Amino acid sequence: MTILKILQLIAVILTIVTGLVSLLAPRSVQSFTGLTAADGRGITEIRAILGGLFIGLGVAVLLLGTREVYQALGIMYLAIAAVRVVSIFVDKSSVQSNWISVATEIVLGVILVL
Repeated sequence: MTILKILQLIAVILTIVTGLVSLLAPRSVQSFTGLTAADGRGITEIRAILGGLFIGLGVAVLLLGTREVYQALGIMYLAIAAVRVVSIFVDKSSVQSNWISVATEIVLGVILVL
């Protein structure tokens, strides 16, 4: 197994872990993401979107295992990073956690697209 394949597998596992944390402990993501859930409806959104989507995409990559699904996950991360950068300036949200997220999304995106 090449170094790139190992890095890609780590990226997929991190995606799934992010989803699992969001699904199982949705309030724990509030301090890093800034998302707050006032009631059960908000918690459901965190579980469904940050949890279900990330778990589903990660598992899809593992099950299908084609270059294209790895690239699709990478494109998702790069799209998130691009929107986040624009939003940081538009929304005046230049905080450390946002920049850490941008860096992480770009690194994971590039690794998965290669």
